[in-house]
Amino acid sequence: MNLCKNAVTRYSCFRKAGICIAILVLLLQGCSQDENLEPWHTEILDEEFKVSMLDESVRSFEQYLQLEQRLFIQLDQKIYAQTPTGPSFALMRYSRGSLSDPGQQQYNWNRTFEHYAKEPVGGVLLLHGMSDSPYSLRKLGHTLHERGYSVIGLRLPGHGTAPSGLRNLTWQDMDAAVFLAMDHLASTLGSKPIHMIGYSTGAPLALNYTLDAIEIGKTTIPASLVLISPAIRVHPTGAFAQFKNALSAIPGLERLAFLSIMDEFDPYKYNSFATNAGAQVHHITRSVDQRIQRLARNSELIESLPPVLVLKSAVDSTVTTQAVVDNLLNRLPAGKNELVLFDINRNALIKSTLLVSDPGPLTRRLGSDQTLPFAMTFVTNTNPDSIAVVARHKNEFSSEIVSTEQLNRSWPAKVVSLSHIALPFSPDDPLYGETPSDKSNLVFLGNLAFMGERGLLKIPADWLLRMRYNPFYDYFEQRTLKWLEGAQ
Repeated sequence: MNLCKNAVTRYSCFRKAGICIAILVLLLQGCSQDENLEPWHTEILDEEFKVSMLDESVRSFEQYLQLEQRLFIQLDQKIYAQTPTGPSFALMRYSRGSLSDPGQQQYNWNRTFEHYAKEPVGGVLLLHGMSDSPYSLRKLGHTLHERGYSVIGLRLPGHGTAPSGLRNLTWQDMDAAVFLAMDHLASTLGSKPIHMIGYSTGAPLALNYTLDAIEIGKTTIPASLVLISPAIRVHPTGAFAQFKNALSAIPGLERLAFLSIMDEFDPYKYNSFATNAGAQVHHITRSVDQRIQRLARNSELIESLPPVLVLKSAVDSTVTTQAVVDNLLNRLPAGKNELVLFDINRNALIKSTLLVSDPGPLTRRLGSDQTLPFAMTFVTNTNPDSIAVVARHKNEFSSEIVSTEQLNRSWPAKVVSLSHIALPFSPDDPLYGETPSDKSNLVFLGNLAFMGERGLLKIPADWLLRMRYNPFYDYFEQRTLKWLEGAQ
């Protein structure tokens, strides 16, 4: 019997060791010797905000902005000054004077922006996503300001500078910056309502702040939340990112500090993605998920949550619609919240010939489900023979479509769907839009159509194919404004 037990024990140990070796091999596959780490991958800028500064050198939002000013001076000295210039670097973000140099623009949208209204109807804090910058919510912020809101587009720590900024980041650093910005808005607006709009990873940051406001009571509870492509319950493989990041400290394995390494040609978003960034998204989404579960068991506290509007593409390589429904909306108070789902192009030809997987079954299931405690709006084709688009709305605890709105906009030619990153960008966006702007001297990364032999271009094919703007942006913006106005 003991021999059997020992054999089983040895088998279990060998099996666990084999699994660990297999995981290590998979991780090392992303460590190609052809990928070079540049200064923007390795230089650590120590003027970046950390949560440890909150009770020391940075006690206010004004001091956060002063630190940000020093940070960008350091970025210029440590990275821009060390990067060559000239035609060979025309698409290098860190080459001064290049088409991708954000410093060439009238305003560097990598930095925090502020729009204050003379007689504000309320305030809005805009939170961008991981590896992103305030540029992503720039247009929405401008419109909100025109409607009378005081707006802050916060640059989250680690962002807007260099990919190395995400190597030592913690989600608590970002959370502390959110607190400073919200505290500042509250101090300037008094009793007027303050809303939070979170895009991708900005969504769990908005939720985390709101949960703190409800459970701890030391901060202002937002009047409403708008969550755009929210990072809710990301893929569980994110847990391996922390292990992979730890291995990057081993000499020769430095490249493991990045899940992907690309040329940095995007002025307002990192193309290289730090491994630690993936780990931090996993940590904050898991923390928020657990907190919402606990709060849902307290009927009095859960009712304190503000109304939540979720705007999402039906196809999303980062977060599934099912995760947003199960891990967020189904746990929130009934009758206060809504999901706006941008469907795929359901033109019969596209549907029958091109799709690998169709989100249609889930969409139909949600449409017929009479137990859902939230309203839904489906942005979809008028019919399978048309590329015109309508918005069909149903209420909570119902399967009946109670209204249909013609959007007066059709699917653009050759566009099959939106994406995780597309929603907050309009077709006329000078960087990611439908066509290049005549007024911009900035690189255009929107509707590109480069063709050639595989392996020739530095830009991966999947990068080129991903949808980067929202053909139905006007509706997206309209729904956001209406939601905020309804929560005043």
